[in-house]
Amino acid sequence: MISPGRSKGEHRSAQSEGTPVGAPGRSKGKHRRAQPEGTPVNTPRLLQRPAAGTIGDPATDPAAEAAAGLLQPQAAVPPKFFYDAQGSRLFDAITELAEYYPTRTEAAIFAAHGAAIAQAALAHTGAQPVIVDLGAGNCAKGAALFALLGPRRYVAVDISADYVAGALAQLQREHPAMDLVGVGLDFSRRLALPADLVGPRPLVFYPGSSIGNFDPPAALALLQQARALAGQGALLIGVDLVKPVEVLEAAYDDALGVTAAFNLNLLRHLNRLLGADFELRQWRHVALFNGAASRIEMHLEARRPQVVRWRGGERAFAAGERIHTENSYKWTLDGFTALLRAAGFREPRAWTDDRGWFALFVAAA
Repeated sequence: MISPGRSKGEHRSAQSEGTPVGAPGRSKGKHRRAQPEGTPVNTPRLLQRPAAGTIGDPATDPAAEAAAGLLQPQAAVPPKFFYDAQGSRLFDAITELAEYYPTRTEAAIFAAHGAAIAQAALAHTGAQPVIVDLGAGNCAKGAALFALLGPRRYVAVDISADYVAGALAQLQREHPAMDLVGVGLDFSRRLALPADLVGPRPLVFYPGSSIGNFDPPAALALLQQARALAGQGALLIGVDLVKPVEVLEAAYDDALGVTAAFNLNLLRHLNRLLGADFELRQWRHVALFNGAASRIEMHLEARRPQVVRWRGGERAFAAGERIHTENSYKWTLDGFTALLRAAGFREPRAWTDDRGWFALFVAAA
């Protein structure tokens, strides 16, 4: 799942219980390092960067975009609408599930190769880089890089500004001297940040395989923007790889129904955003692997015929008709390496787990 940032592997930003030290994981208060007496205490800053545009324009107005998606011949709502505050919390819960392999697999790669990954990144950024964390969520993965990279600033970018603000407040208590900045931004529209915020050689960090939420042309466009943002620095990105279908489908349709709740919560979000009258009990979660496109698809399927109304619009849904809510593309190492090069990145290097299920790439901008 993704937030313009995150994903179900993808815009998901929490770590599994038992995450190894040095791998992206949850920061616990009990692990706080004692601060020397006289250490300055900072306060997180929060910037809101809405896209310029007009109300009612689907290109820039979230409500208009969602409504336009519902009226397409095949109804579809972008996965960024998963990430209201409740959706963000549910996403964090998903990353703890036994079926959901991306988070723990990514963490295992960091645990095994963190020093080499950090060395490769710092070779391009220089010491004490600015970390720009895309789809930061609870900021746990970004915070886990602090010991490896020693950043001078951490910029957490997320579509859910309120959620990331709360995460930064907690993180500031654990790292009182760190310069922490939150940016509320839908970077699926456009990824751009002030030059004085990120500096000339930042590390753009996009973990969890959220890039999979974008179809290949859109993924290329986003990576081209990330390349521009990185300046003379680098990209560190997580990528979910092709693997057995049964593993993929279980990861997006867990036995406890947490992913189903996450998917259905999108309708609750639309009810608030659009003044819609979706009845959640009349919809069910569907997850399937589309082998031809090499992607997991998530849908919401109508249990019975119904008419859904919202401010300025309505749609009749037949029983069994679906709303397409997410794609999660699965890549090969060679395919994603080629994508990075096409976006303008240089010297891509990849680290994988023993099974070859997941990869972390470092590439020079």
